[in-house]
Amino acid sequence: MIKKIVVFYILVSLSSCSSYNSIDTFYNAHKNDNQVTAVRVPQFMLSMISEISPEMQALVGNTKDLRYMQFPSATSSKTQLLNQQMNGITGNSFIEVFRKNDELKRNVVSIREKKNSVKEILIYNNDNQTGSFLYFNGDFDPAKVREMAKNEQFTKMGNHIISQFGASTPGINSQN
Repeated sequence: MIKKIVVFYILVSLSSCSSYNSIDTFYNAHKNDNQVTAVRVPQFMLSMISEISPEMQALVGNTKDLRYMQFPSATSSKTQLLNQQMNGITGNSFIEVFRKNDELKRNVVSIREKKNSVKEILIYNNDNQTGSFLYFNGDFDPAKVREMAKNEQFTKMGNHIISQFGASTPGINSQN
């Protein structure tokens, strides 16, 4: 009887540490790193992003959580660590819809489905100099997600988020 209780608690502990919270863990672990740009878009600001295009309006209209992070990845060991962390996040619970590997460079689009809709989208890019991820949580049409991944619209959206928030946001100014 005690063995069953111990096994039960172990399983509950493991499931509470599942990959569902791994985006939170990764985001919180790296948001204070040097040279990191981290954006977590609140609901009221999603309307700005939805104005990028009709496709973005269709996607963002159903978004509950949107995050973007860009981080330095200038060394092979850092790139390898980031690639391993992202592989750990997507692990068993995400479905890869696109992956391109070139040595340590990565372009990956992964989704998590529930029945006939996509609930989470994770886009990870690392070019051995800079890494980034774009994360959506909501209720999305699988066909539209595949089309957007194929047309690289998620990458364009990440660049737009950085330009929207990076240049106009008060913060650190470089002075020589």
